[in-house]
Amino acid sequence: MVRRVVAEALGTAFLLAAIVGSGIMGDRLAGGNIAIALLANTIFTGAALIVLIFTFGPISGAHFNPAVTLAEASRGGLLWPEAPGYILAQMAGAIAGVWAAHLMFGQAIMQVSTHARSGAAQMFAEFIATFGLLGVIRSCSRHRAEAIPLVVGLYITSAYWFTSSTSFANPAVTVARSLTDTFAGIRPSDAPGFIVAQLAGAAAASLVFHWLEPRPEADTAIPHGQKKEAASAG
Repeated sequence: MVRRVVAEALGTAFLLAAIVGSGIMGDRLAGGNIAIALLANTIFTGAALIVLIFTFGPISGAHFNPAVTLAEASRGGLLWPEAPGYILAQMAGAIAGVWAAHLMFGQAIMQVSTHARSGAAQMFAEFIATFGLLGVIRSCSRHRAEAIPLVVGLYITSAYWFTSSTSFANPAVTVARSLTDTFAGIRPSDAPGFIVAQLAGAAAASLVFHWLEPRPEADTAIPHGQKKEAASAG
């Protein structure tokens, strides 16, 4: 469990360092062209996510996202007593990743975002973004588990552009990005609305995909911490 929690913290830290760092770099090099800055932010966030899932997936499942952790626990893929440890590690890692990006680019470590991201349209966009992310993970984990790193990275890359919120789809990411007054930031006052929409989207996806693909009794999920033991017993 300790190794899995550390893996979640490290993976989430590198993810936020990639999100914020590529946002800063893209913004600096784009010469004021927001589309170019967003494109740079998108490509390198998606690439980093693919690599991080490949790296930490075999250790912890590479959730990097409280919404994913809660969804996994609800379907039996993670033991409920382990979920709080995962979520705390994700939150701590996300904040550490933001601070690391600030240090790398010579900025003040402690910041508060002034980047407004509000309104019903953006809340709905976060619902859609998270619904899609959880649907992709749920379906691929059952049918094409080996494709999850690529599919999740590609989904987030595309969702950056087809959602008006640029697809945070992650409560830990949302909290951490409220602590950076850079291209990737979100005002702390806007973060709660995003988080509520994300959790609602995750819950809706869990219900819908449970109905679309009911799990046979012989195909019940094995909690991540018990997978190696089950494999050895087999």
